[in-house]
Amino acid sequence: MQKHIGVCLVSGGMDSCVTAAIARKEVKNLAFLHADYGQRTLERERRAFYDLANFFNVEQVLSVNLDYFSLIGGSALTDKNLEVPKGQIGRSGIPITYVPFRNANLLSIATSWAEALGASYIYIGAVAEDSSGYPDCRPEFYEAFQRVIDLGTRPETNIVIKTPVINLKKSEIVRWGLELGAPFHLTWSCYKREDVACGECDSCLLRLRGFREAGASDPIPYLSREMLPS
Repeated sequence: MQKHIGVCLVSGGMDSCVTAAIARKEVKNLAFLHADYGQRTLERERRAFYDLANFFNVEQVLSVNLDYFSLIGGSALTDKNLEVPKGQIGRSGIPITYVPFRNANLLSIATSWAEALGASYIYIGAVAEDSSGYPDCRPEFYEAFQRVIDLGTRPETNIVIKTPVINLKKSEIVRWGLELGAPFHLTWSCYKREDVACGECDSCLLRLRGFREAGASDPIPYLSREMLPS
């Protein structure tokens, strides 16, 4: 039996925080899912995940271990032998911080949990237009995965993937988050550091630009904010 439950993938970053705030408005019962995939800033992200769960009063949480991504390699986020490069907003191509087919793995786990819970929705904070060019953040990827869910679950299962911020710019996400009272101060987006955000990786630059264009101040600490182009 389908229930009005939403499984929300929460990395601890800005986009998933705003997505969680949107989900909280739309669904009474939320379940938060986080993944340890061997990322450099795992401990800080996990702390942000639990802080957000507490803020949104989500009692049903699941943190899963996908450390096989470290064995697979191929990404600067999971392979310590690869350096996280300085950010370059507007670069073409897929950056080395792309984790091969990560979101398909995350969605598979979210689908398994959602079906077990009898949930109706999976929320994910993927962003296409203003992201780093990751192929598994495109709308067509989620349209295709929706078909996979429809084909690969019980006939009576009806789980819908929701990507509420996928077509927004970072500044629009910031503005929406501010309207919803999203706790940006609890989030973490940096690819490199866990004490203070580096201010120079792609994730930091995109986040800082989003806040600047939204006319707001990013509340988390940065080692440097000077890399952001004027």
